[in-house]
Amino acid sequence: MHNVVIIGSGCAGLTAAIYAARANLKPLVIDGHEQGGQLSLTTHVENYPGFPDGIMGPELIENMRKQAQRFGAEFKAGAVNEVDLTKRPFKITAGKESYESKTLIVAAGASARLLGLPGEKELIGRGLSTCATCDGYFFREKAIAVVGGGDSAMEEANFLTRYASKVYLIHRRKEFRASKIMIDRVKANPKVELVVPAVVEEIHAPEGHVTGVRVRNPDGKETTELDVHGVFVAIGHDPNSTVFKGKLDMDANGYLIPKHGTLTSIPGVFVAGDVQDHRYRQAVTAAGSGCMAALDAEKFLDEHMD
Repeated sequence: MHNVVIIGSGCAGLTAAIYAARANLKPLVIDGHEQGGQLSLTTHVENYPGFPDGIMGPELIENMRKQAQRFGAEFKAGAVNEVDLTKRPFKITAGKESYESKTLIVAAGASARLLGLPGEKELIGRGLSTCATCDGYFFREKAIAVVGGGDSAMEEANFLTRYASKVYLIHRRKEFRASKIMIDRVKANPKVELVVPAVVEEIHAPEGHVTGVRVRNPDGKETTELDVHGVFVAIGHDPNSTVFKGKLDMDANGYLIPKHGTLTSIPGVFVAGDVQDHRYRQAVTAAGSGCMAALDAEKFLDEHMD
């Protein structure tokens, strides 16, 4: 029997583990789909407070993990495939292992959608990114491409013109899904060039770093080569919330819906990080909500000493 089980080992889950462990609750952390979350796929992190020279994403995650372990947090590898939230203690199943817990913190994160091209994952942090706010700064005075057609893609394209010399906005259709105001802003930006309709056929990285992309017109066969140093994929995120379908409140896109901070409709179940945040998706906001969830779990346990 555990006091707290935390699902997810990114910034939210690890911060929750640090706080819960320091409260002597001996939390169990189940790593989830990606051990360390999206930060483990990031190279240089320059916007996390306290690191004036920046820090590598995997190093930041490893430091948090060690900090949680130092205070008594326990870690188990694997992804959760079943949860029973109908009664307390809650039952959590990960692979062949089952755990019972008085409280549950869901910090399972969200996974960025990628284009599905060969070698794409290996280029994350080497010119390919899924976060303009995280990585835009590294592309000062360089040409880059943004792939997508929704509000996120428009927002990222506009944001990236602060740094880039040129931004190619690539979308597979002539029409964009984005709102008119966002489209108008992009069209009015002299640094943005629309490449539509076009699909990215290949990302060139002969020495392991992005040097360009080949795009193809889906209406024909003609291809175009674009010299870019970066590719920002802005085609959305998928929250890792499938196992909670029908068990916790979620919006149409699968993001869990918190109530009054980190609380859910089930007493004793709390949510934190990107699994419930489709807006900010930053390491520091995830860490903050992980702290809140742990404090809420501690308070719940104090009030339910049975």
